Amino acid sequence: MTTSSVSEFGVYVHVPFCRHRCDYCAFATFTDRDHLMERYVSALRLEVARAVEAAMPTATSIFVGGGTPTRLAPDLLAAVIADIPRSSAAEVTVECNPDDITAESLEVYRAAGVNRLSFGVQSMVGHVLASLGRTHDPSNVERAVELARRAGFDSFNLDIIYGAHGESLDDWRTTVERVIALDPPHVSAYGLTVEAGTPLADRPEQYPDDDVQAEMYEVVDDLLVAAGLANYEVSNWARPGHECEHNRVYWKQGDYVGFGSAAHSHRSGRRWWNVRTPDRFCDLIESGQSAESSFEVLDHEQRRVEGLQLAIRMRDGVPAGSFSDHDLAVLDGLVVADGDRLVLTRRGRLMANEVSLRLA
Repeated sequence: MTTSSVSEFGVYVHVPFCRHRCDYCAFATFTDRDHLMERYVSALRLEVARAVEAAMPTATSIFVGGGTPTRLAPDLLAAVIADIPRSSAAEVTVECNPDDITAESLEVYRAAGVNRLSFGVQSMVGHVLASLGRTHDPSNVERAVELARRAGFDSFNLDIIYGAHGESLDDWRTTVERVIALDPPHVSAYGLTVEAGTPLADRPEQYPDDDVQAEMYEVVDDLLVAAGLANYEVSNWARPGHECEHNRVYWKQGDYVGFGSAAHSHRSGRRWWNVRTPDRFCDLIESGQSAESSFEVLDHEQRRVEGLQLAIRMRDGVPAGSFSDHDLAVLDGLVVADGDRLVLTRRGRLMANEVSLRLA
């Protein structure tokens, strides 16, 4: 996507509704609140209007996530997006469940200014999807991508997950190869993680194996790079010009505002987040109150260290001198010099969290 000359500012919109909750999901999503959809959208639009009145910066990227944004009627989603002031070159992404996509909904999204889609694929193998608690048919991914192309979307992402219980290396290779066959401009591949409070957390026999996940990461990296998608962040690969601008705002510690229940925001070192449930969010906004639940303020040193921890995950890495000589020796084979920068090797990407703890 084209980068605007306007200072980067991201807007995130949270849609908390889901038809089915995946076994590994710890996000603020709800399967029993569909009756709130129209009320929730009205509250969202009111929250956006108040931010605009308070001189919110012009957005250079908008990301509508969830939950399942495509659970909303397309015109409701389009109305929220239309309320957000954005630059002419803004990247506008909507997360999509492949099962929900129709030619008509995509037409409404395009008319609203959406120019990027992110499809929740997770796997292209039926028994792996069942293990993850997912309900869509892999053939619907192919159908959705075809519809997106016909609608004129030339930038989209396919999200996949590795390490599900019962997923073999051959299963994973099948998923990656079927994804590559769709010629995506962007792929995100995440190792399955166990989050407290999820159904998966109660099934230790289904926890992912670290060594197997490491092998799977190497498989996806090999195949995507061979297909022309470069790794630009530990879990993200893209063709040139299709990197996710909105996520870059997060990774570069930029400013962003989140709208909706459980949405997070950041401005100049202050982070805050909204109340978790859509019911409470609607009550507060409708009564003229802020939906903010809590906040934290990072001091200069916290921001500096966190900035390095985010930067090390990206292709450009961190400045030379970000590690002590002793730690560089300890990290031999995980971090290498690239000009005046230090970047992760592929083995280093597998241990990015551990490496980041040694940043000085």
